[in-house]
Amino acid sequence: MNSLALALRQVRFENRAFWRNPIAAFFVFAFPLLFLVIFNLLFGNRDLELPGGTVSTSTFYVPAIVALSVIYACYNNVAVGMSFAREMGLLKRVHGTPLPGWSYMFGRIAHSVLVSVLLVAIVTAAGVLFYNVDVPTNTAPAFLVSLVVGAATFCALGMAVMTVIPNADASPAIVNVSILPLLFISDVFIPLQDAPGWLIAFADIFPVRHFAMAMHAAFDPFEKGAGFEPVHLLVMAAWMVGGVAVAVRFFSWEPRR
Repeated sequence: MNSLALALRQVRFENRAFWRNPIAAFFVFAFPLLFLVIFNLLFGNRDLELPGGTVSTSTFYVPAIVALSVIYACYNNVAVGMSFAREMGLLKRVHGTPLPGWSYMFGRIAHSVLVSVLLVAIVTAAGVLFYNVDVPTNTAPAFLVSLVVGAATFCALGMAVMTVIPNADASPAIVNVSILPLLFISDVFIPLQDAPGWLIAFADIFPVRHFAMAMHAAFDPFEKGAGFEPVHLLVMAAWMVGGVAVAVRFFSWEPRR
């Protein structure tokens, strides 16, 4: 078989292994929905002021949880999963087989992207059905492009962070510490309407806020244009290139211990 066929077979294997652990799969999909329900219960009766008018808080939280879903499936899943695979010796054993290394990596990353796509569909459907959130059709291309760039960025960053994780037990803590504070200051968990300027400037350095803002623009009911946010996309692309460079330079198939 050629390398591409092996890569596609690896994707099928990763998906099959994922769904054969139904408890873990359930919580992967329940996690973003739980946040969507909790935030709407706490803040759903409030209104937000946008440049074009006033919207319900649900219109804010659906794209925010969409961004969270992609980050959780691509960044957290890749970094933690690959760290455990490396420290258990799985990467070393795979590297010693005829399976090309890129085929294995493609299978792991493509599986994470597929999970994120399914999460996005579920969260968006929940917003439409239960919170009366309208998905603007004129911004659909921008929504899809932002999703692709965001998923690629956070997969690359997950691989990059994996290279600095010393052992598998430390991976959940390191990954959560590196991403959780950014979620609070990047228009994901909390609307930053009255935040200090320095805090917003700090959040603008990282790709989380730019991804969240791109998602908000795609769900903005007052958006008259196509909804593309070139600045946010370029910042995410720059982080993606940096993540790929770090991952290629420091990636190791060998356990650290």
